[in-house]
Amino acid sequence: MDATVADPLVGQVLDGRYRIESRVARGGMATVYVARDIRLDRIVAIKVMHAGLASDEDFVARFIGEAKAAAALSHPNVVAVYDQRTDGEHVFLVMEYVAGQTLRDALTSLGRLGPRAALEIMQPVLAALGAAHRAGLVHRDVKPENVLITEDGQVKVADFGLARAETASKMTKTGVIIGTVGYLSPEQVMSGNADARSDVYAAGIMLFELITGHLPHGGDTPLAVAYKHVNETVPPPSSVVPGIPQQVDALVTDATNHDPGLRPVDANQYQTEVVEVLGGLPRDFDRRVEESSRGTTSVLPAEGHTAVLDPRAAEHPQPTRSDRVIGALTGRYVLVAIGLIAALILGWAVWYQTSGQYEHIPHSIIGMNVDDARDQLESAGLDVRTAGAVYSDRVHKGDVVKSDPPAGARIAEGEPVTLTPSKGITPREVPDVKGKTLPEAKRILEGEGFTVGETKTTPSQTVDKDKVIDTDPVAGKKQSPDDPVAVVVSTGMSMPGLVGENGDAAANQLRSMGLDVKVQKRKVDGKEPNSVIEQTPSEGTGVSRGDEVTIVVNKRDCIVDAGPIQFGCDDGSEQNVPVPDMTNRRVNDAKKALEDSGFVVNVTGFGGDIVRFQSPSSGEAPRGSTVTIVRGP
Repeated sequence: MDATVADPLVGQVLDGRYRIESRVARGGMATVYVARDIRLDRIVAIKVMHAGLASDEDFVARFIGEAKAAAALSHPNVVAVYDQRTDGEHVFLVMEYVAGQTLRDALTSLGRLGPRAALEIMQPVLAALGAAHRAGLVHRDVKPENVLITEDGQVKVADFGLARAETASKMTKTGVIIGTVGYLSPEQVMSGNADARSDVYAAGIMLFELITGHLPHGGDTPLAVAYKHVNETVPPPSSVVPGIPQQVDALVTDATNHDPGLRPVDANQYQTEVVEVLGGLPRDFDRRVEESSRGTTSVLPAEGHTAVLDPRAAEHPQPTRSDRVIGALTGRYVLVAIGLIAALILGWAVWYQTSGQYEHIPHSIIGMNVDDARDQLESAGLDVRTAGAVYSDRVHKGDVVKSDPPAGARIAEGEPVTLTPSKGITPREVPDVKGKTLPEAKRILEGEGFTVGETKTTPSQTVDKDKVIDTDPVAGKKQSPDDPVAVVVSTGMSMPGLVGENGDAAANQLRSMGLDVKVQKRKVDGKEPNSVIEQTPSEGTGVSRGDEVTIVVNKRDCIVDAGPIQFGCDDGSEQNVPVPDMTNRRVNDAKKALEDSGFVVNVTGFGGDIVRFQSPSSGEAPRGSTVTIVRGP
């Protein structure tokens, strides 16, 4: 029976949005389906977690967390994660649908690859892993099944974060090793711990497999294979395939060293080493290795030396494995019906590969800085042009989105290559962070994918000190997250210079600013009575509503006439004091400021918390008299 027809999920609509159309594959943790996003009318891949794992709350929580991290990973060689959802008992991921085949399919069809072809595939794989390592993600399940090859030859790595989520489940606690045992590093086998160097180990195993056609360690049981990873070293590929140079052997043996500290620190460093070795291999190197493995006399030279080949091989060239690799990656298989046609096609193919008239456009230029990609292509003798930039959710600003002809395609020498740069991630609305502290604003902006650029400061009478006044662009305006958002932060109100001013007027001025005023009195000879002689904080300091400020007022001398103390002395009996204007202030703040100034406050009005009218609103009034404020919206 057709498994797709028998699958109960086929035909269902998950989360009211994703209609399951067919089943693609079933693994140990989840089943993958092709589905249609009804809302956006596009084909997606749905990975539905198996019911047994979906009932494990710890696993699901970690799965969701890792899915979010993977969704934030933007790279052209990474299968994009669009969404994570739950529908009843179904916990699932929504991912980019990649039409094509897996690297495992290609390897099964071809048997093995030439060293140059293998390194060309490893470049984009390591670029994807390197992007994950920079983001703090560890793949933990690097293998050919998780490497997808599109119909136009682009390489994409899938299941980022998924294997990491697996190891956090209760299954680990019961002693079960989760992962594909043939690629597990010794530290994963021994302790279950993994970091970027564990991914490098798995990549080294995969490179060995691509070149030789099989894994370095075999056994009757998974436990036997795991034992060999811990106790046996990975042999060099040349021990299996004659003619593999020492530099390629070193790429495998260095990456699979039992001591993680002796491996490349992450996939970025490993990719650099792969690129360096690949650059030293002649374009027809795979043909030479193929001839050597068939017993043909061939001395494979190190870089810079002349090859000595059997003259008979030059007279009767054989099809190279690289020719078949290219056919596998593009899905173009040539079926030969009769010997004559086969001979013609074979002769043309060998000329096409070895004549020096053609070159491949490397996959590694996608996601590379445009100038760097131009330099790389021009150094290979290609004519490079640049098209108009386009927005891309997968490639950052200034990097290559696509090429024409596409990456992986062959190109005639002298034929132009057009690079399309990215204008940045598709613009989205800048969030509103007004009134937030700078750390809060940064968290909100970064949570929406933006980066915080220049931070400016400016005084404000309405926004408290250290709070955000505005952003550039302003909230609600669309901008690419690749462009920074400038933030303007308030330094608060500027503390006025009050030294020498009338003490009562100074106190009321500060209260009208919403400040908590403390008045101290001290006798200082030679200073104007009732004048401000000190203030804290000093003039020009930023302050916010509610901040405590202090002024020191010079005590005035009492004027004695025939014994009694006259009005104007420091007994609090002054007849008139300045009335602070509290219009447009909050009612509670205004009431407190007026009471602190020595007035009785009468509050009237309805339906608001702002002072819309005050009587008297200015001038002076007797201490203890009533000031009426009218509230309003």
